[in-house]
Amino acid sequence: MKPESMHPALEAERCPAGLGVLPVYLELGKARLSTLVVITAFAGFMLAGAENLHPGLLFWTLLGTGLAALGANAFNQWREAALDARMERTRRRPLPAGQLTSRHALIWAGSVSIMGIVILAWFVNGLTAGLGALNILIYVLIYTPLKRVSSLCTLAGAVCGAIPPLMGWAAATGGLDYGAWLLAATLFVWQIPHFLSLAWLYREDYTRGGFRMLPVADPTGRVTCPVIVLYTLALVPVGLAFFLGGLSGYFFLGASLLLGLSFLYWGTQLFLRRTETNARRVFLASLIYLPLFMGFLVIDQSLPNPHTRGGQVLEWHATLEP
Repeated sequence: MKPESMHPALEAERCPAGLGVLPVYLELGKARLSTLVVITAFAGFMLAGAENLHPGLLFWTLLGTGLAALGANAFNQWREAALDARMERTRRRPLPAGQLTSRHALIWAGSVSIMGIVILAWFVNGLTAGLGALNILIYVLIYTPLKRVSSLCTLAGAVCGAIPPLMGWAAATGGLDYGAWLLAATLFVWQIPHFLSLAWLYREDYTRGGFRMLPVADPTGRVTCPVIVLYTLALVPVGLAFFLGGLSGYFFLGASLLLGLSFLYWGTQLFLRRTETNARRVFLASLIYLPLFMGFLVIDQSLPNPHTRGGQVLEWHATLEP
């Protein structure tokens, strides 16, 4: 089984050997994107189980999640190799560049995906492994082919990005509750302006590749930019939701509000002036927002907190009842 319209370079029977192969395979698995996935899983784990941290369990969770992410991304590149070859942004990836054969890429994608799920199932728990497997299936079987068909692919991709924090939470607690779903919802919302700003920057490239992103159908940004503002606006009250749910204190409440307003500012600038410079600023703001958001959330867990958490929050809410 091969991707259709295979680029001629992919048929070369070449595969790098030795230590030099590692950067190629990491690029195939989109290592930087996979690192963000691991960060969100780490945040979910820490938010759920920071008070009873098990370093070994955390290690296996992050390792399994990272391998599953590398595998899903590698499957994505394997399926889109011929399309990537048409785009300036992606034509230097391992498959279009002829650094790997299609067969080697497929074997590696399957191997690391299976390793990741097995590690999660054996060393963590079945729920976490199931979420990891579900994420791979959605990413490969729904999101990837949908990119050629409909702009709704962005929402499918956002679902994939929302699952890793659920995996971290499930690993720490064995279940899912309010905090897990709130964290997942935050990741879902964040991904829309993150991806749409990137897709608007490369809308001509995506057109050449045959992808149906929203900015491809909306090259002027008349629809894309208001959508970006809407989703950045939705991130502003996130800190309040964590605070009222007893999952964070005043530090995170203030920090997340500043982050959200900053992100909204750049989204609004793009709405007012639809330029590539502003689109790039929105994309960079999204890259800054997520690590800081997760970092502040984790830091907040270690701070003295006058706002009640956990089971005590129920007592706090109870005082509001007549």
